[in-house]
Amino acid sequence: MARILVTGGTGYIGSHTVVELMQKGYDVVIVDNLSNSDQAVLDGIAAIVGTCPDFVQGDCCDTAAMDALFARYNDIVGVIHFAASKAVNESVAQPLMYYRNNLMSLVTVLEQMKKHDVRNIVFSSSCTVYGQPSAEYLPVDETAPIQKALSPYGNTKQINEDIIRDEAHANSALHATILRYFNPIGAHPSAMIGELPIGVPQNLLPFVTQTAIGLRKELKVFGDDYNTPDGSCIRDYIYVVDLAKAHVKAVERMLNCESEEQAEIFNLGTGQGLSVLE
Repeated sequence: MARILVTGGTGYIGSHTVVELMQKGYDVVIVDNLSNSDQAVLDGIAAIVGTCPDFVQGDCCDTAAMDALFARYNDIVGVIHFAASKAVNESVAQPLMYYRNNLMSLVTVLEQMKKHDVRNIVFSSSCTVYGQPSAEYLPVDETAPIQKALSPYGNTKQINEDIIRDEAHANSALHATILRYFNPIGAHPSAMIGELPIGVPQNLLPFVTQTAIGLRKELKVFGDDYNTPDGSCIRDYIYVVDLAKAHVKAVERMLNCESEEQAEIFNLGTGQGLSVLE
């Protein structure tokens, strides 16, 4: 079966996507620097699918390491690129770290793909590229205008999308799928993998679960004056396993030559918002 490289594959969405790929019969190699995940996630993946994916501990910004990885696994036919720093608040405090990590990792991956003749990439983007959309564009679809990013994190997603589109324009062999997703939640039904952030969580659900099991004294909800029925923020939540399956569909679409454009863009969400209190 075809081999897929998953960068950031021990992370939250990455690990669930690895499971879905392997259950579809794909051979998978993960590269991750373990900056915000634990290698023990591999045991959870193995418990679900019955075998462990290949794993390389490395940084996607390291040109030599990525060159060696592509040379070692010379049967890679596609890349799913998750590896990135993703905390909005942290990006505001440390913008240079975010620009270096999130931009250089993608550039390095694309350079090595070109060098080693790997022609398909799925990029993990975000609904943050839409900024704060006006009411006329709700629910948000792919025709909504891109607006000025509200954080360095969001800006890296916008820039990375531009990088991919520019490279696809210059390199006719490259096929890319950009997935803009909203708010992933949940965990694999086996409970063998889930959202296990290192340090302070950046998403709502880990705070909820940590409070439920007593790791936190209370759950704080910030903001009670939004123009919503209960005053709390409304978000579009998508189940992480559904999100993972969408990445597999994107890979299959490219490998089967079903893409309508060299660089396709899809939103991933339910189109229905729920408030934080709901």
